[in-house]
Amino acid sequence: MRQAHAEDARTEARRVVRNLLGEERPTAETLIAGVRPVLGDDRTARALELALGAQLTRRSAELAAIAALLVGTRELGEVWWAKPRGGKLPPPDEVVRTAVAIEPWTDLTALEMLAAWVADDAADQMWGAPVAQVDLNSWHAEDRFDLPPGVKPGQRLVVHFDAGGRLDAVVARRPDGELGSNLDFQSLRYSRPAEAQWSWGVAAGLGPHRLPGESPDPYARPAPAAAVGVLRTWALRHGASAEQLGERWETVGDVVAAIERVDWMWRSGEWFGWWRGASALVDDSAYLPYRLEELAAG
Repeated sequence: MRQAHAEDARTEARRVVRNLLGEERPTAETLIAGVRPVLGDDRTARALELALGAQLTRRSAELAAIAALLVGTRELGEVWWAKPRGGKLPPPDEVVRTAVAIEPWTDLTALEMLAAWVADDAADQMWGAPVAQVDLNSWHAEDRFDLPPGVKPGQRLVVHFDAGGRLDAVVARRPDGELGSNLDFQSLRYSRPAEAQWSWGVAAGLGPHRLPGESPDPYARPAPAAAVGVLRTWALRHGASAEQLGERWETVGDVVAAIERVDWMWRSGEWFGWWRGASALVDDSAYLPYRLEELAAG
């Protein structure tokens, strides 16, 4: 069942990528070719520099953020890069140059932060500024925020729940005569930059995603035989097939490709330890011995 859901998500992601980016088969090469004429040589070079600085298991997420910046720049124009946020915070051009985190996105990388920024600004341009923010970890629909003054029953208000994510709240009169609101979950939508970010990451997968001018090739680094043995044995014992894992894991690129093929499995709780071990191998983490011990003991 999880595999079927994963394939459905990939199919939908490829459709969105095709519609938004014109890519039939999303790759780092085709993305960069599309980005350069829109962002320009300098911004593209800096974005790639930031992507190169990320761990290999994070590279797909960084490239997906670049896809959001491509679509967002098309929507908002190049002028977006020069506009300070709220008149107080530095413009995106300064942020991409310095890679300094700003509120409210300090837990994101610089590229993810810019992707969230452009996704929100595109959403505001399309649907207007939201009147409040709600947390959709709770699906409680009634009275999730204080109403702005002057609203009337039946009025639809735009609220924010995620970067580029919006839904409507409908003003309603309660039995006691007071006004409240009900979230309309059917109205949930995302701006196009947010859709591009999600869809590119899902459709392109973990990789390998080789970038231009990258030498030596990080995906060509030999995979340590002992770690390979532990990870492959555990995966076979817990339901992966030899075909999914691949014939051999000689390089880090082989391991990345295998992780992608069993993506639908390692996203389950049972496989979380395996994912930590495999990602530690790919990222050449000092925690690799400890992750392998956890798997061997499990």
